[in-house]
Amino acid sequence: METVIQLITVFAIPVLFAITLHEAAHGYVARMYGDDTAYLAGRISLNPLRHIDPFGTVLVPLAMVALSGFMFGWAKPVPVDFGRLRNPKKDMIWVAGAGPGANLAMAIGWVLLAQLLVLFGVEEEYFFLVASAGVQVNLVFMALNLLPIPPLDGGRIAVGLLPHGLAYQFARIEPFGIFIIIALLMTGVLGVLLRPFLELGEAIVRLFM
Repeated sequence: METVIQLITVFAIPVLFAITLHEAAHGYVARMYGDDTAYLAGRISLNPLRHIDPFGTVLVPLAMVALSGFMFGWAKPVPVDFGRLRNPKKDMIWVAGAGPGANLAMAIGWVLLAQLLVLFGVEEEYFFLVASAGVQVNLVFMALNLLPIPPLDGGRIAVGLLPHGLAYQFARIEPFGIFIIIALLMTGVLGVLLRPFLELGEAIVRLFM
């Protein structure tokens, strides 16, 4: 129990930042391209409470940290009306890519924080553990969301890039996307795909510890 609590104290802040900025980025870019649905719903916000999903933000992360020692989760998807974008097919790419882009920016930010800790002579291990968790969570979150499976961001990017006929056929996979992801998780394929990003995060921060 003590180990689980320690892991929660390390991962809680990075996970909240990762999911909050990811979702807010989707809404912000959607508004830039003509859809203010998320803005009107109050979802372009850095307040985590506006994005928390009881299952994906609370129950799943707690279960994962207890079973695997790694905390991960998701937030309520930001509402985007792609039909209101000025150029729906093209703009969809930028709206979908904004979330993973925000995670990449946060991963870099956590690396810079670790570097600053070293620069200022901070030796408290907890802060380095949080920075390491921040890098890992954001790299894994970015990689997961870029998988070309609708409704993940990577799936929406693929729809935006494919010719209209293929895009329409590919988009029809979306109702089954969650089952594909679960199948990848249950068979261990998802872990294999994401493990390099987890290890990369560990390696990057280890340079500063």
